[in-house]
Amino acid sequence: MALDIRGLLLCGGASRRFGANKLLAAIPGADGPLVARSARHLLEGAGNALAVIAPGAEGVRAALAPLGCDVLESDRTARGMGASLAAGVAATDRADGWIVALGDMPFIAPATIAAVRRALLEGAAIAAPVSANGQRGHPVGFSALLRAELLALDGDIGARDVLARHRSALRPVPTDDAGILVDLDTPEQLAAWGQP
Repeated sequence: MALDIRGLLLCGGASRRFGANKLLAAIPGADGPLVARSARHLLEGAGNALAVIAPGAEGVRAALAPLGCDVLESDRTARGMGASLAAGVAATDRADGWIVALGDMPFIAPATIAAVRRALLEGAAIAAPVSANGQRGHPVGFSALLRAELLALDGDIGARDVLARHRSALRPVPTDDAGILVDLDTPEQLAAWGQP
């Protein structure tokens, strides 16, 4: 039986440094808002996507729904990335693994996401893309072996502690995809990237 690997797109951040909801910002030279591109790439690379959004984030929901992206509205997003991730895992708790992507990282190639998925299908407990100079990027894949630890996450640290505890279990996925390291926190960063 094929393993069920779920794509989780975390979209609950407050965008404080951006000055507006960055997920709805336009990418120069591209159609649709930033979050739509992140979702399209996750859908293409993982085969599915569940976006975890803040209550009342109707603009984000409207950008994602036409793409075939499932949406989970959760008040846990107010507590931070770790709480959002736990909410997504809880909503898909029968899955065999998760690929955790961020709504503000629209430049990750679908092929990179697919490579992380393959690593999970091959039995990796954790998988993540790694650049030529050894930097770990996003998205990060987790197998169901770590379900309990992911469900216990809270606050804004995300899965950093889980990664630290299981460093030896991480399967690196080598890539030359520069998008694995690019999250957009300011309008200037978005303008500088434009359309790669």
